[in-house]
Amino acid sequence: MAKAKFERSKPHVNIGTIGHVDHGKTTLTAAITTVLAKAGGAEARGYDQIDAAPEERERGITISTAHVEYETETRHYAHVDCPGHADYVKNMITGAAQMDGGILVVSAADGPMPQTREHILLSRQVGVPYIVVFLNKCDMVDDEELLELVEMEVRDLLSEYGFPGDDIPVVKGSALKALQGDAEWEAKIIELMAEVDSYIPTPERETDKPFLMPVEDVFSITGRGTVATGRVERGIVKVGDVVEIIGLAEENASTTVTGVEMFRKLLDQAQAGDNIGALLRGVAREDIQRGQVLAKSGSVKAHAKFKAEVFVLSKEEGGRHTPFFANYRPQFYFRTTDVTGIIQLPEGTEMVMPGDNIEMTIELIAPIAIEEGTKFSIREGGRTVGYGVVATIVE
Repeated sequence: MAKAKFERSKPHVNIGTIGHVDHGKTTLTAAITTVLAKAGGAEARGYDQIDAAPEERERGITISTAHVEYETETRHYAHVDCPGHADYVKNMITGAAQMDGGILVVSAADGPMPQTREHILLSRQVGVPYIVVFLNKCDMVDDEELLELVEMEVRDLLSEYGFPGDDIPVVKGSALKALQGDAEWEAKIIELMAEVDSYIPTPERETDKPFLMPVEDVFSITGRGTVATGRVERGIVKVGDVVEIIGLAEENASTTVTGVEMFRKLLDQAQAGDNIGALLRGVAREDIQRGQVLAKSGSVKAHAKFKAEVFVLSKEEGGRHTPFFANYRPQFYFRTTDVTGIIQLPEGTEMVMPGDNIEMTIELIAPIAIEEGTKFSIREGGRTVGYGVVATIVE
């Protein structure tokens, strides 16, 4: 069959299936592609094709992830499904698979289980903004009251972790029956996708966000001034824009961009993804350094203390061979630089083993431009021993 060309004109959204092992995440993923394929919006993928997810070596850690794509009448979706629990943890913390929304799959026959809770917490910590619930295996539950009870439990659990549990759409279905072509249950998949279409908003495009560029290198041009180079992370910068230099200093400095250069050509503006040199007015060579960021005034602040969700590499993944304790002082690598920081472990946690994932408080010795959702790696003597994401700013 000829590969259908996906229309790129539709808005694009990244989603994924989350939930407890064996509750039907992969079966649901297969069912979505199969049901949408009938409407010409996908290439049908069988359970086995998705379950045999290839292992990806993302920066030295092995993550198994299946990627499928499909479209509804209004949108184009990229969908991730992970076979193992550890894969989710790694995926979500490293941002290997960014999710604009998640489909939480809960077996109606079992109700919420430990990983249901863990995936909701992870979604909260790493900033998955919206969740839609699919109560699966409803064909196995005859008792309507039991279904209502499970739905209530799931809603309560979502509320407990700061999601709007009462307002979240819950669709009751059977992924397996839909996959087998049973029309009654296929309709539930269509209903689920309609909820995903309407409940999960189209994400703001990178170019619409406020400008931010991590500084990679700095040099001076005689007679013209100081140039900071780097890749624009988000937003747009135009000649004449006022920007702040943020991080690694007590005060933010403000300056005007007097020139934007890319591939030795002068531009009026640059946008997310461009590698540029920005000429800065009145900034001395020593006033700016790698590790700082240039950003739209007032859009981001420098912080030194924050809570983070961290995944510690196992020995096999090239991480530490031994546990670490409170007051451990590794380097935290944000964007383009390492900053030393001190770790505080949660109460009752004595030590952290290689392979663990944990929430910890980190205090850097110098402030850095960070926000909730900023990713970082933890390094020791030049090698990576963990990855993390900022969950909440403390100060």
